[in-house]
Amino acid sequence: QVQLVLSGGGLVQAGGSHRLSCAASGRTDSGYAIGWFRQAPGQEREFVALIGWTGTLTADSVKGRFTISRDDAENTVYLDMSNLKPEDTAIYYCAADPRSQMATSQYRYMYWSAGTQVTVSS
Repeated sequence: QVQLVLSGGGLVQAGGSHRLSCAASGRTDSGYAIGWFRQAPGQEREFVALIGWTGTLTADSVKGRFTISRDDAENTVYLDMSNLKPEDTAIYYCAADPRSQMATSQYRYMYWSAGTQVTVSS
């Protein structure tokens, strides 16, 4: 079992920066991938970024603006968001895939955090 606690949601002005943190606890010793997803009102949940054994992947919609990183000592993964746009407004989630498949599909992820709202004002 892996527990994920997401923190850092809030209101940000367009063009600004913000950081989300995903702290993992439980059976994290076996290695796993962490993915970030988001869901805007009326839309499907979409992939944002992931980090695993072989590196990172970032969705085209946020490439160059969002960066994912990992602090293994703290069992925490960060999503640093910059040059935020109103279309980045969504509920953000982090999720863990114990098999570290480097998958962009939400259905490959076994453990999920509660969502946190990020609102970008224009």
